[in-house]
Amino acid sequence: MKSIFEAALGAILGAAAMSAMADGPVMMSADWARAACAAWNQDEVLTKKLVEFGWIANDKSRGYKVMHVYRTDCKDSKPVELRIAKKEDKAWCVYGGAIENAKLDGDVDYLMHADTVRWIEMGRGDYGPMRAMMFGRLEFEGPKMEAMGNMGPFASFLLLVGKVPATTDSCPK
Repeated sequence: MKSIFEAALGAILGAAAMSAMADGPVMMSADWARAACAAWNQDEVLTKKLVEFGWIANDKSRGYKVMHVYRTDCKDSKPVELRIAKKEDKAWCVYGGAIENAKLDGDVDYLMHADTVRWIEMGRGDYGPMRAMMFGRLEFEGPKMEAMGNMGPFASFLLLVGKVPATTDSCPK
């Protein structure tokens, strides 16, 4: 039979482990990017609307688009990559992790970064992409007109950041 101390310690350790698991990987780390990729594929707006609106077709015949994202306040961290390809008439995230495509094509690919607090705000839905860019809360490089024509999916991507469990108490390594 367990002592009260052992039972209490077990409960505390179990709760701590659950909390750490619920927090997930470090936001914008390679592990986080893998989880974000999986979450992308569960999001109907991202998978369907980006095909309907023609976003996925602008890939310069490579068969994919690339997005690099990072936390601006994590000075020594590298961006992570999400690679999106048309598959089964959907815009699927086919890769999430460390950068494999170092050179982005500004006509089709995207680079986005913001301070951690801003990613959290956008992930909660406090404001969308238009406001984030207008007020300099989200720095953005890539085909701006294409992004403007896809504000609904762009907003879904920002909300996705908030849906993927992550810790923000450290920077990605």
